This record gives sequence, structure tokens and C-alpha cells, in this order.
Amino acid sequence: MTTSTHTGTNAGDGPAPAPSRSTTGDPRTGTRTSALGLSRTTATAARVLRQLRHDPRTIALMILVPCLMLVLLRYVFDGSPRTFDSIGASLLGIFPLITMFLVTSIATLRERTSGTLERLLAMPLGKGDLIAGYALAFGALAVVQSALATGLAVWFLGLDVTGSPWLLLLVALLDALLGTALGLFVSAFAASEFQAVQFMPAVIFPQLLLCGLFAPRSSMQPVLEAVSDVLPMSYAVDGMNEVLRHTDMTAGFVRDVLIVAGCALLVLFLGAATLKRRTR
Repeated sequence: MTTSTHTGTNAGDGPAPAPSRSTTGDPRTGTRTSALGLSRTTATAARVLRQLRHDPRTIALMILVPCLMLVLLRYVFDGSPRTFDSIGASLLGIFPLITMFLVTSIATLRERTSGTLERLLAMPLGKGDLIAGYALAFGALAVVQSALATGLAVWFLGLDVTGSPWLLLLVALLDALLGTALGLFVSAFAASEFQAVQFMPAVIFPQLLLCGLFAPRSSMQPVLEAVSDVLPMSYAVDGMNEVLRHTDMTAGFVRDVLIVAGCALLVLFLGAATLKRRTR
């Protein structure tokens, strides 16, 4: 007891810097809640991409399946090219949204249930860094996916569009990013991969039915039309149709693109808010 007391009084001048170093290095004292850091975000994105590199089935699902669906659709309507032209552009945006939603929700849930996210949040890493890193990684794959699908539809399958194919690519990319954001958000409410898949009928199918793909939204029952007005997929389809019909960028196209992008950002913020609850 005497030695312990003596050590505490004599070392009072020595260990003083130690608490200071511990405080500044403690991720729970403010480091985790700091602003987004580019290095932390890119490191998270690089880690996710490294994991995906060893999962060829997931990469095939994200990149090849939308292209295969477009090819199938083209030859389903082989005797009616105008039908393919009328719905092909819309599906060019819908397919990437669905595949990115499915892959992102399952991949993120896997990291939640395995404890990876909990360990990461115990490090000097903010929730915003994590969400931005995931969005950046899956967004990079979304760029590849959207570029391949758009190029295939326009230059190989003969999709006839009045506007610029680059505008089609822009909407397809935003739709894929929206699917990524929705997948990140939904993964917080699923306890298993099976439950994550079950969210697809609840989140995706109503939007698919009400987006105007099967019937003009203006011809729907007024309540359903009002619901469709607040669903982001409706504006994705509207944006594609604007490119399909107009040579120049219209005000309606700009509005649709901004709404889809705004919804994606909003859902990403909501996804960041769910990390704290899920990992405690």
C-alpha cells in the first residue's frame, strides 16, 4: 500500500501527458463525430471493394444481370421494336436500382451481423465516413453497371432515343445510387439476409407498379397518383421519358434528376442515423 501511494505521488508529474494522449486518441470524445474525412472515406471504400473483388457472383449480379435483362427484353419484343423503345429507357433506370438495392442491402447486413460495423465504429471513424465509403464503393460499381447497360441498349440493341445517350446514362447512374442508398438504409431493419430480401416487395414493388411504367400516372386512381408523386422511381421513369422524347435537356428533366439525387442523399443521411442504433 505504501509503495502504491508513493508511486502515485511521485509519478504525478510524469504521467500527466498520458491522459492527454488518451483523450485526443479516444474515438468516443469527438473523433467519431467529426466532419467527413476524405482519407477515412476512401479507406472504407477501398476495403469494401477489396471484399467485393473476392465475390465474383455479387459482381456478376450487379454488372451483368441488368445487361442480360435488357437483352432478354429486346428479343421478347423482337416483332415490336417500338414497344422496346417505349419501355426500354424506363427499364434502363429501373434494373440498376433493383440490383443495387438487393446487393447493397445484403452486403451491408452481412457486415452488421458479423460485427464488422461495430468494430469499425469503435475506431476513429465517423458514421458519415462509413456511409460515404460504402456509397463510394458501390457507386463506383454503379458507374460501370450503368455505362455498360446504357451502351448496350443504345448502340447494340438499337434503343431509339431522341435525346442524348449521356442523359440516359446520368439518370441510370442516379437510379443505381438511389438503389444503393435504399439498400444501406433498409439493412438496418433486417436481422437476416432473408429478411433483407423480403424488404424488396415492400420497398421496390410498389414503386415499380406506380412509377408510370405500366400505365400513365395521370390515369391512375387519384389516391394512387398522389402516392406515386412522392416515390422517387416515378421521377426516374419521368426523366428517362424526357430523354426519350426531347432532343434537348428540358426543365422537367432537370427537376426529375434533382429529385432523384435529393432522395438518394436523404436516404443516405437516414442510413447514417441507423448505424448507431444497430451497433449498440
